[in-house]
Amino acid sequence: MRGIFTFRSGILILLLGVITYLYGLDSRFAPKNGDEYPYMHIVRMTADAGAWLPLQSDMDGIKNTKPPLVFWEGIASTGWGSDWTLLALRWPSVLYTGLTALFLFLVVARFSGKKQTGLLAALVWLSFFATYRYGRPFLTDPPEVFWLSLPFFALLYWGRAAFESKLLFPLIAGACFGMALLAKSFAYIVPATFALGLLYWRWREWSIPQVLLRDLYKVILIGVLALGIFGLWFLLDPFPEAVWKEFVLGENAGKFEARSTNYLLDLVRGGDSIWMLVITTLANAGLFIFVLISALVQCWRERRFISLEEVLLLLLVAAFFIVFSLPSQRSGRYLLPVMPALAALIALYWDRLPLWGFRIALVLQLILLSALTWVGGNLQLSNFLGQPGIWDYSFWHWGLMGTSITLVLLGLLNSARCKTLALTGCFLCYCALTSSLAPLEGALGRYSQSTIQGVAGQDVWVPCDFRAKDEEYRLLLPGAKLHGYSAKEADQISLLSNAYPLVAVQSAIGVEPVLCEACKIVGKRMEMRARHSDAQIRAMLMGQIGEHLFVNEYLISTPATMVLPLVDKDACR
Repeated sequence: MRGIFTFRSGILILLLGVITYLYGLDSRFAPKNGDEYPYMHIVRMTADAGAWLPLQSDMDGIKNTKPPLVFWEGIASTGWGSDWTLLALRWPSVLYTGLTALFLFLVVARFSGKKQTGLLAALVWLSFFATYRYGRPFLTDPPEVFWLSLPFFALLYWGRAAFESKLLFPLIAGACFGMALLAKSFAYIVPATFALGLLYWRWREWSIPQVLLRDLYKVILIGVLALGIFGLWFLLDPFPEAVWKEFVLGENAGKFEARSTNYLLDLVRGGDSIWMLVITTLANAGLFIFVLISALVQCWRERRFISLEEVLLLLLVAAFFIVFSLPSQRSGRYLLPVMPALAALIALYWDRLPLWGFRIALVLQLILLSALTWVGGNLQLSNFLGQPGIWDYSFWHWGLMGTSITLVLLGLLNSARCKTLALTGCFLCYCALTSSLAPLEGALGRYSQSTIQGVAGQDVWVPCDFRAKDEEYRLLLPGAKLHGYSAKEADQISLLSNAYPLVAVQSAIGVEPVLCEACKIVGKRMEMRARHSDAQIRAMLMGQIGEHLFVNEYLISTPATMVLPLVDKDACR
């Protein structure tokens, strides 16, 4: 019985967790998914149109890519685009994540009888890297996880009252699932109702006649109500045929097509196999992946003595895993709604878990923190920008790095504090990652105010390496009319200068761009390089980090002329 988790430790880690999720919330470099910029584009275009529906987009095939709830939230949080910042777009996601953690705490505290265990479950879930990565940016995952989790939380919290409810709980569950479908996809009604059916079946002591007689109508009612709420999209959208074609057929039905050879072979081998789904689901735990594995092993060893609530949690996980192993496109991201259940299992077995999983987590944290410290020290001391003091960290950054490494080492050396410090270390690593890129979030990585004002209302061409990348530049050059060209051409300054009248080009650190006589630099900033060659990676490992990790970006005014609109497709679309 080592590593007892105290309530006082939980409160301190909770404060650290709140700071972690709010720190750098408006950062362009926050861990996220590439969907964020296309979603931002849809919000901006729909807000500009002045109507909630239909959803608007300049991107081919990406207009009705997701149901409208998350876009409506973006429109509301930004005041119809008047407050166009990452902070305004992202705070609802953090609110959803915080509410999910709060209800997870209440539920586990209720059925375990210990507030410490409930708080621990919430903290473990927040410490998962997938929660941090998908639970903060402007994505569909935070509302999806929240609304899907609520009915299962209710069953675990109220127990008999919820299971025996003939109408009230089914109506509430149907409404919650409907909101989840309106945020993500109607396809989630399949694992959600399947999981409910399994939970009802276990509640009836595995009696099929009993569950068919007493609970089948509830599951059907919940499913019909949820799909009815989702169907409001078709009812309210003036172009329901476009929704059917783009979302139902394109976004969902297409996920059952064979990815490489054929469906059965893809199921057992390759990057979309069922084994990869197992790995990516476990990997959602991030640095706590081996802690999760040890919890599942411990659960198997104690399978004859597990409680009803533990069985219900495992059935929830199994239902989602079974359903999402059926599409040919398999991803651990689809299993995000069951990560709170897995976090609850870790919390329930916390005192009985072996230390090896936590020690591996601490070793991984030490490696990450050491790498960030080495890279940060190299950047601050190497003078790669030609003059000292440009890439400069504050005293607080080095205090954070030193404190984090000290606590992780203490966790490795002190068995009694190993588990608590491993949990703490997850949040410290996320703070260290954000702090390490802080210089690039300041003046070094942004255009000056005079540059922004000078190009306001003008057509500017920017490099794009994925769809809607120009939405990032709208944060850097608000008010400019942005167009995209292929990012592969960003260093071909002569070619770009002859093609575009006002263009952002990129040049290696320490290499001044060669410009035409009539060309003029109107702005400059530094950006992180998107892709690196093998030679550049080897050079960075040898200590030449800044020269190859970053590039200088210049905003250049040229004598070139161009007639708009262009015939060729915008590279950002």
